Amino acid sequence: MGALVTLAEGEAQPRVDELGLRDLMVKYQAGDARAMEELVAQLSPRLMRFFSGPPLTRADAEDLLQECWLRIHHSRHTYLPSEPLLPWIFAIARHTRLDDFRRRQRRGRREVLVAEVPERAAPSAATAGPPDVMRLLGELPESQREVLLLMKVSGMSLEEVARATGASVGAIKQKAHRAYATLRKLLEGGV
Repeated sequence: MGALVTLAEGEAQPRVDELGLRDLMVKYQAGDARAMEELVAQLSPRLMRFFSGPPLTRADAEDLLQECWLRIHHSRHTYLPSEPLLPWIFAIARHTRLDDFRRRQRRGRREVLVAEVPERAAPSAATAGPPDVMRLLGELPESQREVLLLMKVSGMSLEEVARATGASVGAIKQKAHRAYATLRKLLEGGV
């Protein structure tokens, strides 16, 4: 299948064969159920990693994955076989995530605050372990977090991320640089 991409946690992820994916998508567009199943099997783990992370639970991420595949299904006719597939897929995933974020924001504005928030004990220096990466990612602005997830978790190139987000490569580089700087400050501040 090709080269391996190493993730932060040390797990290896096979590099996706873009031409093979395009072929599967063309067959899926023509109504081939097996091609659709293979496409789902190959891309769902990447999409799940993209949807996972703060502030979402695993169940939330699974719901977003299902919603994303529904959107892909409904818009499959818009895919152009001459174009790369991953940016098209992740553009849909990005919009699925953004719509969910907006929905949560609206819901949060309507929720009633409790009179008093229960206190939680702060972890002592002796019990503090390695930094909680997901919590750190949660500290980043949504656009920066999204760029890092697409590049480092999904293994997309700068050009693919730019195409998926509708931004320029320079803007993606800038967001990544700012995200790294913010993470560095958070780590130096004693997570």
